[in-house]
Amino acid sequence: MRAAWDTLDARLKEEIKELVVEHSRIFSKGMLGFPFTEDELKTFAPVRQPLVRTNLRTGRHSLFLASHAGRIVGGPVAEGLLLLPELMEHATQRELVYRHRWKVGDLVMWDNGATMHRARLYDDRKYPRDLRRTTLTNGVPATPMVKSLVPESAQAGWSPERPVSPP
Repeated sequence: MRAAWDTLDARLKEEIKELVVEHSRIFSKGMLGFPFTEDELKTFAPVRQPLVRTNLRTGRHSLFLASHAGRIVGGPVAEGLLLLPELMEHATQRELVYRHRWKVGDLVMWDNGATMHRARLYDDRKYPRDLRRTTLTNGVPATPMVKSLVPESAQAGWSPERPVSPP
């Protein structure tokens, strides 16, 4: 997603750099026609995230979107419905995608905050997978909070070093 950001037109970068997007399984699974119970609607309630993340240590920008990205906060719905798929199409151009061809003994690691990923179909009866998740931190918040994500009641004490959970 860093390469996706790097290869965007400068005008588009300027237009989107402050946008906030709501992410939820409701958007991705709902597009496929999956029904949700009342409990699931609460569990999968949309979470607001900056569309453009900045690594505070390196200063590099990356897009933060995938199939769960459903709408742009505060913008016209129609424009958001057009923009998000356009950005996903840009980010998934063949030259920006890494596709791993698995071999026995492979270990693959990625930065979840700057990578759009998904599994592909495979024969799990013939090829078992051993998946293990490890979360690391370098002491720098994974996502610098966008002030608009912070509840007004908490903005007085807000700083990038002490992020506040989004509403």
